[in-house]
Amino acid sequence: MPYALLGSGLLWFGWFGFNAGSALAANGTASLAFVTTNAGAASALLTWILLENFVGGHATAVGAATGVVVGLVGITPGAGFVSPLAAIAIGALTALASYTALRLRARTSLDDTLDVFACHGIGGMTGSILTGVFASKAANPDGGNGLLAGGAAQLGIQLGAVAIVFVYAAAATAAVLLLVKLVTPLRVGLHAELEGLDRQVHGEEAYRGGSAAGGLGESVILLHSERVHGG
Repeated sequence: MPYALLGSGLLWFGWFGFNAGSALAANGTASLAFVTTNAGAASALLTWILLENFVGGHATAVGAATGVVVGLVGITPGAGFVSPLAAIAIGALTALASYTALRLRARTSLDDTLDVFACHGIGGMTGSILTGVFASKAANPDGGNGLLAGGAAQLGIQLGAVAIVFVYAAAATAAVLLLVKLVTPLRVGLHAELEGLDRQVHGEEAYRGGSAAGGLGESVILLHSERVHGG
């Protein structure tokens, strides 16, 4: 638990350099990206723990950390092109989209390690589309106007870009999986998953004090269950 919170905190701090540094100068755009990055992450964090509390009766620390990451992912496409108030809306809407996707995925038999697609995939697509809604020349004269500023064409551009990336990523992933399947099975057995691949595949233990199934594995499963089901 402490490591998850420490990691999310480091990500939050480092993301300022990622987004603000994309301006390639110490200027107003960099300052705007810095502020919107923080606002989007904070809004998503708050939204996520409110959703957890509403659905499961209590918020979790892992959920808060997940909300931070989702917010950072969602605000990144428009960090230098939207206002701080718009960033708050983007963070909240991205958290809602990712949380919904996470819970829907939990009802299926699909694998999504650490809910990467629900958080990064859905979060990134949502943030990219919302950039076409909230972008404004008032925030950045060098950018474009989104739907709310009278620029419906920008929303179309964002939707088109998301669709192209989605198709490319799906096709490339399918190709990679087919190639891997020619060499090795794509999935190990349930026992191997629970005990840990370190012991099953490599004949070694990555963690002191027993197998992953008896220690870290159970903790990860428990934390994942808390995040998904709120219980």
